[in-house]
Amino acid sequence: MAKILIVDDEIGIRELLSEILRDEGYDVILAEDAASARAVRNASCPDMVLLDIWMPDTDGITLLKEWAAGGQLTMPVVMMSGHGTIDTAVEATRIGAIDYLEKPISLQKLLSAVKRGLQRTPPTLASTPLTLAAFPESPLLRDLYRRLRQTATQSRLILFRSGADHLAELAARSLQTSGAPWCVFDARNGLIDPARLASCQGGQIYLTSLEHLSRPLQKNLAYILERLDRYDIRLLVVSGAGREDLLAAAWDADLVERLFAHVLSSPALVDIRADLPELACRILRHLVETGEVPPRRLSTAALAHLQRRDWHNGYSELHAAIRGLALAAPEEEISMPENSLPLSGAVVESSATVSFDQPLREAREIFERIYFEYHLRLEKGNMTRLAQKTGLERTHLYRKLRQLGLHGGRRREEN
Repeated sequence: MAKILIVDDEIGIRELLSEILRDEGYDVILAEDAASARAVRNASCPDMVLLDIWMPDTDGITLLKEWAAGGQLTMPVVMMSGHGTIDTAVEATRIGAIDYLEKPISLQKLLSAVKRGLQRTPPTLASTPLTLAAFPESPLLRDLYRRLRQTATQSRLILFRSGADHLAELAARSLQTSGAPWCVFDARNGLIDPARLASCQGGQIYLTSLEHLSRPLQKNLAYILERLDRYDIRLLVVSGAGREDLLAAAWDADLVERLFAHVLSSPALVDIRADLPELACRILRHLVETGEVPPRRLSTAALAHLQRRDWHNGYSELHAAIRGLALAAPEEEISMPENSLPLSGAVVESSATVSFDQPLREAREIFERIYFEYHLRLEKGNMTRLAQKTGLERTHLYRKLRQLGLHGGRRREEN
């Protein structure tokens, strides 16, 4: 029996549509506003939604955008309105609604729309990313999304001035078009290849750790910048260094000025600590919706633990930790006692920047850097404990850290 969610602030319309559909043998759930609709959608995953456009808390178009942005548009949605326009209908269809019904809704049109909707093949969301649009309740994330969209209308190149603990990846994904290429270049590991431009055509290049770009690769970057229009590519760059830092490192002044023409700063996870439970729940829900993890939910204790934790590697570390918890949890509810967060969390997600097409040596170097960064942080730079933890002789350990460009490799007295 198909489960249909009816969302409308008018009780008379809810009851009328409910009576009609129940008589036809459907299981019906009712919601009076967007807040109730969100709760029902998350709890029961309806097979179809009839969604009113004009509601007192959040309008239906905004809720539809939110579901689409959060990878939750897994069910057909039919919009309803007594004051709609052609433009509204077109916008709803563009976002993902399958139909539009004008009030008063005739019995024949209602049943026809429901039948067509339930016959549709559910969309495949395995490659649908989570974006900033999925967090309208967070003032900081909402403001970042607004600034990001505004900047994107002005330039194909956007630079995120961010540290490792920021949300640049989540922001960058917010401009990704469904089905378009998403190409990751990592400056620390020489992964910036102009030969890949053709495969990135019509999509986005996400370049991380700009400050680590070598002199030859800076020339590669300049080459790519000149061809963004030709290949219809948007370039999103993450830099932990500022304009003056790069100029002091003898970067080409023209290249630096072009890179910093459109700069956005993104908040760190510590800046949105109050929003972390919602962020965590959204991430988990998206992982479940896309089939990456089995159905799971975070307990209150687990959410509190995630909120208190310092996420030094930012969004990617949080995402990986939640994925790891969901995969490891033996029951539907993830209950996490203190200090039980999987230690591999940061490693799993950070290694997502490793391409299976790259040489083994380069992939191993990325993993080693992530591994030692994690343990350096865990041991607070204490080299004696780090040597014991990693099983390396001290001289070998210092040499390895220097090779990886990690600052923990300097000799010093330890407690």
